Amino acid sequence: MHSISFAALFLSMLAGVGVVSYAGVKALKDDFSTVGLLEKGQIVLTIVVLCVSAVLLYALAVRDFSYVYVRDYTDALLPMFYAITAFWAGQNGSFLFWYLGVAVMGWCMIYTPGYARLDERTKVFFWLFFFLVQLFFLFALTGPSNPFLRLDPVPADGRGLNPLLQHPGMIIHPPLLFLGYAGFTVPCCLALASRLSGNGYEWLNLARNWVILSWILLTSGIILGAWWAYLELGWGGYWAWDPVENSSLVPWLSATAFIHTAIVGRTRKSLLRTNVFLVSLTLLLCFFATFVVRSGLIDSVHAFGGSRMGIPLLVFMVVSLALTLYVCLVPREDDPKDLDDFVSRPGMLFLSAWLFLFLALIIFFGILWPVISSIWSANPVGLEAGFYNRVCLPLFVFLALVMPFCPWLGQKGGIKDKGSVMAIIAVGLGIAGVLYALGYQKPLALMAAAASAMIMVSVFLVFVREASLRTFKPAWGAYGVHLGVALMVLGVAFSGPYKIEQNAVLHTGETMTVGEYTFTYEGLRHDHDHPAMNVHEARLVASRDGKVVGIMTPQKRLYHSFSQSSFAEVSVIPSLGSEIYATLLGFDEQDTASVRVSINPLVNWIWIGGTLSCLLAFFCWRKIEHP
Repeated sequence: MHSISFAALFLSMLAGVGVVSYAGVKALKDDFSTVGLLEKGQIVLTIVVLCVSAVLLYALAVRDFSYVYVRDYTDALLPMFYAITAFWAGQNGSFLFWYLGVAVMGWCMIYTPGYARLDERTKVFFWLFFFLVQLFFLFALTGPSNPFLRLDPVPADGRGLNPLLQHPGMIIHPPLLFLGYAGFTVPCCLALASRLSGNGYEWLNLARNWVILSWILLTSGIILGAWWAYLELGWGGYWAWDPVENSSLVPWLSATAFIHTAIVGRTRKSLLRTNVFLVSLTLLLCFFATFVVRSGLIDSVHAFGGSRMGIPLLVFMVVSLALTLYVCLVPREDDPKDLDDFVSRPGMLFLSAWLFLFLALIIFFGILWPVISSIWSANPVGLEAGFYNRVCLPLFVFLALVMPFCPWLGQKGGIKDKGSVMAIIAVGLGIAGVLYALGYQKPLALMAAAASAMIMVSVFLVFVREASLRTFKPAWGAYGVHLGVALMVLGVAFSGPYKIEQNAVLHTGETMTVGEYTFTYEGLRHDHDHPAMNVHEARLVASRDGKVVGIMTPQKRLYHSFSQSSFAEVSVIPSLGSEIYATLLGFDEQDTASVRVSINPLVNWIWIGGTLSCLLAFFCWRKIEHP
């Protein structure tokens, strides 16, 4: 099956090259009769990748160690659900999964009402772009990222899955990211095709649901990744501004900017080339995120070392960017030069989009800073979290402060309801004053908390004052996303700046105090009977005002397959207020334990707000009728 699977992918690549070449030559002669051939070709490519993916999944499930990939990411003791999720644990498998997502979405596109509304010329251009993306994946899967390499002789066992990946977040986080990346392929190709065929702004309506779905998948993947880092890495945070974390944030910022400019494009028939470029840039930045992980240029705990995909990815991105710029600069109907009054709803949407892009640009160059600084430094280093906190957080807070006022600006300019605006400002000032009096006096956190309250009040007033929106589902989606963002802003405003953390070395029976809580250490439990690891568990009794609020059992795990490293398993006492978080840092033969305990205020509102935004965003979908 190794050779058959590889041959199927290789023949798919050859067939794809043939179909693209034939259809491309026909298109140059203004012959667009190849739509049926391209559609059938897409169906065949999808069936092939579904079959080879099933082969790899089966090999992972039965632990067929004759596959190099299975040997590298599983072992005989790995639980079944983690063995299956090893499909996307490594570079080769994740590339196959990403391509699977692209192919399936392309197949689905054929049967959508939006696709049926396209003329043959646009369909041909769409498939030419879409096939070029797939051909890159097929090149990778049959060359530098082949998941079907064979081992001979076959080893008795595998190397196992990295313990950091043995977490429920692993089951969902990576596939959501890759499906989000894959989803942007459809609107990108549709935008470029429509631009070439001169179809104006119609593609914005047809791509709307694809963009929303992809944004939801990418957003939920990032949120889940932050939750996974918070619970699995044991450092007590959820975002370390690591280059690989940042790389997934950059396309999210670009996609969010596009969503805002697309609203202007649909309503005001403007920003056509801007929207084509932004949605194409979003897909390119998805590949950039992969380039960061696989190029070997960036040092990160998430990166794949020794990858051969760096140069192919770089070439693909450069060629794709050149093609995008060419398509965007093709002389077509010009955009209107103005957006009426800048202090208007379209103007604020445009401003928000540029702020998102500016943030993306800062983070983009921050990721590449080790490469850039190597030009003049023999020992280049990456930018620390402090840089991003100083530069990016004020911009995020400014965005949060803008959000409550956008609904109250008119399409042509001016304020629609000055009373509501004054009420929103009064609430913000009141909340800021109360928090300041309570001792929460850090400026950014104070402004973020006030912005969060203003967003929530603004959303409430919008539905109170504008009765027509109460039955308009897209409004529920748009304002629901903003409500979720408000909750996330609230969580970030308090969980970081007002986190209390303390380390202590404790003997059995000793206590430590962190904030208002007292923790009594009752000793260690050692479990050497587990077949895959040794578990060492501390027992901490948490109390407040003399009353026990919970038992904490942080662990230190020593996996037999990864004997050179130890892995922390944190323990938390969940709360919608202040969550208690404990990590076992180390211990000695006398069961003296080194522990870290932190109090994280309002941290769970980040996950609640993120989940709310992702779920309510589905209300933004609109039904597209068949022609």
